[in-house]
Amino acid sequence: MNVLIIEDEPFAQQELIRLLRLCDDSICVLDCLDSVEESVRWLQSHPWPELIFMDIQLSDGISFEIFNGINMQSPVIFTTAYDEYAIRAFKVNTIDYLLKPIEEHDLKNSLEKFQKIQELYKGKGAFLNQAQLEEVLQLYKPSYKSRLIIRMGTQIGYLPVEEMAYIFSEDKVTFVIMPNNRRYILDYTLDQLTRILDPAIFYRLNRKYLAHIHAIESIHKYFNSRLKVTLKPPVSDEILISRAKVAEFLEWLEK
Repeated sequence: MNVLIIEDEPFAQQELIRLLRLCDDSICVLDCLDSVEESVRWLQSHPWPELIFMDIQLSDGISFEIFNGINMQSPVIFTTAYDEYAIRAFKVNTIDYLLKPIEEHDLKNSLEKFQKIQELYKGKGAFLNQAQLEEVLQLYKPSYKSRLIIRMGTQIGYLPVEEMAYIFSEDKVTFVIMPNNRRYILDYTLDQLTRILDPAIFYRLNRKYLAHIHAIESIHKYFNSRLKVTLKPPVSDEILISRAKVAEFLEWLEK
């Protein structure tokens, strides 16, 4: 049996291969892929595998996005660390799901189940329709902060993130700057804020600055293929986009 593994953790890939060989040494693992983009490209250019093992979270998104780019013709066994009850929300005509860490006996049961219903999947095409896919994608859409707590002496307040201009770190303290140039201290690091603020409107310009799209006043070409960014309200620091991040930054501007 030819199988494909779609999993972004190398250790998990190798562990699944090991378990598959224990269950059935005739199983052939065609490839191990770690992203939505790579998976779509592979499936468009190779014969369909008899079975796909697919993780939920991949390096560049949710694995259900793969179905938006192709007409899936192979049955899937999901492998995931999500709780069983969350999995049941989108368990629609899939072969099975395996909760991590995967146990050998659970994998054997899934393979036996697959073998019993294998004939049912021949020529059936995609097993998740568009409405179901959209429901699943919405279920696992990242949730970002809409407000952040600020501290002003003994008082505690909050700020809507859409009203912020930019955030910067100085001497291990994180400040948020408002359009009127008022500043407040935040109880987050820039790394944490990069994860909890919507990346469609906030961009990590460099190690020190995280800016709202509306705070970017101008962009200029700079020495050594870099870009120089001017913020509003203005800052005394010279803010440069590294050459390695220029393409990513320009793509973000067009979102």
